[in-house]
Amino acid sequence: MKIDFTHHQSAHCENGVVSNLMSYNGFKVSEPMVFGIGSGLLFCYIPFLMVNHAPAITYRAMPGFIFKRFAKRTGIKIKREKFTNKTSAQTRLDENLNRNNPVGLQVGVYGLVYFPDEYRFHFNAHNLVVYGKEGDNYLISDPVMENVTTLTTKQLEKVRFAKGAFAPKGHMYYPIAFPEELQLDKAIVKGIKHTCRDMLAPVPFVGAKGIRTVAKLIRKWPKKKGVKVANHYLGQVVRMQEEIGTGGGGFRYIYAAFLQESSKILKNERLSELSKEMTEIGDLWRDFALDASRIYKNRSAQDDAYNKVADQLLIIGDKEEAFFKKLKKAI
Repeated sequence: MKIDFTHHQSAHCENGVVSNLMSYNGFKVSEPMVFGIGSGLLFCYIPFLMVNHAPAITYRAMPGFIFKRFAKRTGIKIKREKFTNKTSAQTRLDENLNRNNPVGLQVGVYGLVYFPDEYRFHFNAHNLVVYGKEGDNYLISDPVMENVTTLTTKQLEKVRFAKGAFAPKGHMYYPIAFPEELQLDKAIVKGIKHTCRDMLAPVPFVGAKGIRTVAKLIRKWPKKKGVKVANHYLGQVVRMQEEIGTGGGGFRYIYAAFLQESSKILKNERLSELSKEMTEIGDLWRDFALDASRIYKNRSAQDDAYNKVADQLLIIGDKEEAFFKKLKKAI
């Protein structure tokens, strides 16, 4: 069984899954539009959740939230299922494939054998589409890969039931009902307002304030934790930004594309101007990641290197706060 499903590569897995599933069902919606309407942009420091032996930092909404919000705001109904029984999970997947219904899955990265070894680590919030089965091989459309691939029954079961933080528990999801036409204008406004609330939240671990909190912690880590642990923690900041789910810089570029596309739909030129500003902020995130990586790889030639990257992060935090205040006014 092989569904006539078109694979498109994307920058981020959940956006790509949603965009590809929408395309299969006859609606052309870009990855940036999914991300923006779904209020995917976020910054949150979670000190009590350890991932790879370092505090978790997320640059995106929780897994599944982008699709959930996008669907609600555009009038789409979706079905989600989780399982405690592996056999039941496979049976439900096969039933959908037999009905020519491709499905999205949340999986663990570590067991994805088609990933290069350096990208296989314990992270359970990756998303992909299963669009068929041939023999013992499931046909996989992973949006971050250039081409489609396959996983055996055992390999797919392993990643669907990976252990640890954000354990997927066989999580499967797919749209089940659609409006005659997607009303994007109101959905765009709701998505933007939600992101502005998140990024301007008056709490120390979320949004622009969260960025500044991490900057302050970076200054303290070498003395408080020791250089080895400090390097590992700083590496976590960069890995979560640049490797896990696209992250800080990449998400800023996607959001800039969303604002550019939205400016035409809403006939709001101010959004086009802010799109350029968000691209510049994305560049600052990439500069920070490069300088920080030189530190934890012991290649930084700068004196007082930790304070300098902390200064970079403080500037980013200030710029993002100012940006989202302007964006809030613009809509």
